[in-house]
Amino acid sequence: MTEHVVVIGGGMVAHRFVEALRARDTEGTHRVTVVAEEGRAPYDRVGLSAFFSGSTPEDLLLGDGTMWDDERVDLRLGCGATAVDRGSRTVTTADGGVVGYDSLVLATGSSAWVPPVPGADAAGVFVYRTIDDVVALRDWVATRSAVLGRPARGVVVGGGLLGLEAAGALVGLGAQTTVVEFAPRLMALQVDEGGGHALRRIIEGMGVDVRVGAGSESVTVAADGRVAGLRVAGDEADLPADVVVFATGVRPRDELAAPAGLATGPRGGVVVDEGCRTEDPRVYAVGEVACIEGRCLGLVAPGYTMAEVAVDRILGGDATFPGADLSTKLKLLGVDVASFGDAFATTPGALELVHSDPVSGVYKKLVVTDDARTLLGGILVGDASAYASLRPMVGAELGSDPGLWLLPENAGAERPQVELPDAAAVCSCNNVTAGEVRCAVSEQGCHDVGSVKACTRAGTSCGSCIPLVKKLMGTEMARAGLTVSTAMCEHVAMTRAELYTAVQVTGLRTFSDIIGRFGTGRGCDICKPVVASVLASLYDEHVLADDRAALQDTNDRVMANLQKDGTYSVVPRVPGGEILPEQLILIGEVAQDYGLYTKITGGQRIDLFGARLEQLPAIWQRLVEGGMESGHAYGKSLRTVKSCVGSSWCRFGVQDSVGMAVLLELRYRGLRSPHKLKLGVSGCARECAEARGKDVGLIATDRGWNVYVGGNGGFTPRHAELLVEDVDGDTAIRVVDRYLMYYVRTADRLQRTAPWQQEHEGGLERIRAIVVDDALGICADLDAQMARHVDSYEDEWAAVLRDPVRLRQFASFVNAPDTADPTLSYVTERGQRRPATQEERAAGLASPGPVLIAPTTLEVRS
Repeated sequence: MTEHVVVIGGGMVAHRFVEALRARDTEGTHRVTVVAEEGRAPYDRVGLSAFFSGSTPEDLLLGDGTMWDDERVDLRLGCGATAVDRGSRTVTTADGGVVGYDSLVLATGSSAWVPPVPGADAAGVFVYRTIDDVVALRDWVATRSAVLGRPARGVVVGGGLLGLEAAGALVGLGAQTTVVEFAPRLMALQVDEGGGHALRRIIEGMGVDVRVGAGSESVTVAADGRVAGLRVAGDEADLPADVVVFATGVRPRDELAAPAGLATGPRGGVVVDEGCRTEDPRVYAVGEVACIEGRCLGLVAPGYTMAEVAVDRILGGDATFPGADLSTKLKLLGVDVASFGDAFATTPGALELVHSDPVSGVYKKLVVTDDARTLLGGILVGDASAYASLRPMVGAELGSDPGLWLLPENAGAERPQVELPDAAAVCSCNNVTAGEVRCAVSEQGCHDVGSVKACTRAGTSCGSCIPLVKKLMGTEMARAGLTVSTAMCEHVAMTRAELYTAVQVTGLRTFSDIIGRFGTGRGCDICKPVVASVLASLYDEHVLADDRAALQDTNDRVMANLQKDGTYSVVPRVPGGEILPEQLILIGEVAQDYGLYTKITGGQRIDLFGARLEQLPAIWQRLVEGGMESGHAYGKSLRTVKSCVGSSWCRFGVQDSVGMAVLLELRYRGLRSPHKLKLGVSGCARECAEARGKDVGLIATDRGWNVYVGGNGGFTPRHAELLVEDVDGDTAIRVVDRYLMYYVRTADRLQRTAPWQQEHEGGLERIRAIVVDDALGICADLDAQMARHVDSYEDEWAAVLRDPVRLRQFASFVNAPDTADPTLSYVTERGQRRPATQEERAAGLASPGPVLIAPTTLEVRS
């Protein structure tokens, strides 16, 4: 007979419990019923903020969903438990049902805690805990912003993990945001005073007001019952607010315990032993509701470990909870924050090594033993790239100079090579050790990341350990004499650089010829765009020439950026940010006539959003006739060359930065490459164009130009490094020509210049020898290839307008050339107007006024 396990709760830990039970109960001796209060299947609560960047509730669901189709699993949604009767071993549900159990697992998690301040029940007060919470918050902010005709003003009470997540959500919704924290610093439980100061500085630089050491006394409520502000202790005036989010902590959902006669901890939570078992041997508690080792743990990783322990015990094992790894690595408001081990140096005799760079917004601290050799813990703010390597090394020696671990990866100093012991935890989410990863490679035959993940579960949750998993896998394979695959995909066994050289040598010009010669099958969405990019780089032909249209990604195929609502953005080139008055007027007229949303970008351009597919040729026609061209915002190619005003206008400028930026942008426009390229030119050392944050940056000196390379923004910001200094303009351009062409030849697919430069054998010194000193004797070839690109350039938009065949693809429906529908509700974003229909344009009418939309249909673009 099978035993019946009932799980109360439908969160992440409950999902892990069911998943582990199914995996380990190979003989089918147990069936499980999950009683869930929410109406959704278990989802990734840690990823709630992704909801504000285009994710849907379905995107957050855990697993592939097939688990709930198992006949041994019964998932009951929207029907929480109301009582547990340990005598009869039954659970009563909210709908009056009674479910019997052989084993019971409490996985009820926690609820958001709202302090008992006056006005906390007003309309416009939210917490940040569930999908329903964030949906309600999104709709409220959107509605208030639309009604008020200005961005809503938001206040987040709490500056911890959830508080900064909530602040990021408000910023993403366009709200003016203030964070109020009672503690003297942000994230007081994770970072020290120095880390908190660095974090505050970075966040305030994003326009978020931060108040620390501030207690919230009450919520100010308007006469209509809505939030009007927040009263902060010691302030004479209220903080004005249209929305208030409380992120002041959580409380374990242990309300079923006491009536059932189960012990609870002094600060809540169901008391369990090291086997996650309560005083009743048939009842377990896991996750945030469990009081284990005298406390409740609010992180998902120890919750997953408890789930595995409970499964083992139910199946007759003797697993015990190994202790909590409270390490965390998060991206909050776009800022990397991590803490691990003894982050606050509580170990007797512990030493602290600190690197603080307030200019670049980086704070790093390592805690080591009194002999400065063994790692105990650390804090990383602004740059947490070393987290994946450092966290598993807690308890291990860092080498003779642990301070090297604090330096930026591109600082030139080589970090010590330390081999992780087998017992070192690689994946804290799933409790996977380095030894288990090595075993998967050497004994289980897992020779790619996907199979290692499937075998060990490492990297299947937050994913932050993947770089370390790949490194361990590669090292173990090399030790066993195995070749680490560098295949691009299952169809092409080469790297992008190898394929580039092969196509260049053979002169092949079509995908079918290339895949027939160097690959197998029909290709995929990995190798097809790579081949298209290689062909465009080598032969400087139109991206839609011959059979290449079918190879391109969506954006390249229509030469515009697809937006989440199905419309497209149009981005004309503005070289160096220099634009004629008549071109500004033209852009405004086009935007007005087609009802497009306009935005100035960080690259000194004007984006036009909301164009339908069939409108693109007409919009391009007007822009091209006005002397403008494609800005290639859709392509893996040159995007922008940002500039300051330089010596033309600025009293500090020493060189013509605008002229140089225009020259560079016109020279490299349309240059297809492994990833997007961004350049910057600053007219003096004040660096107003932020050239050192670009793939290539030129900074003027009184003797010429300094050329910096390999800088990137994005997920891992990195300053560019000096390639040559004090060179004249012609020399600077020649060096940049060669650098870019060498990058195009040798970089991997979708590899930015920063990691390419870092991973290149010999690093920047070797690249300098190749492109400046001609160490390989290829500079003449690189020069010639760039010259061919410059000579053969043509505007892609204009070329399509001249080609009736290519124009046919710009239709949403073959039987409906104009998809505008006056009955549709359009999003009005800060005054954006509905596009005019074909009939209205024929009658000489422009776009109608802003359309009022019901609050339930509002959509806010982050």
